[in-house]
Amino acid sequence: MKWTGMYLLGYVIFVGGLFAALWKMGVLDSLGTTWTVIGVVLAIGLGIMMAVKGSGQKIDVDHH
Repeated sequence: MKWTGMYLLGYVIFVGGLFAALWKMGVLDSLGTTWTVIGVVLAIGLGIMMAVKGSGQKIDVDHH
């Protein structure tokens, strides 16, 4: 698995844990479903952007 995929998987697990904690504390109930879905979409989008940015540049190495 590429590092980008590993990073994104870890980020999704982190966001899932964060939202589970917020749900357990009752914070998501006060926000409502619409804002919760918006938050999830924004968090996943941010994770994708960070994973792509952190994937690094491809470097050509000469094999002489």
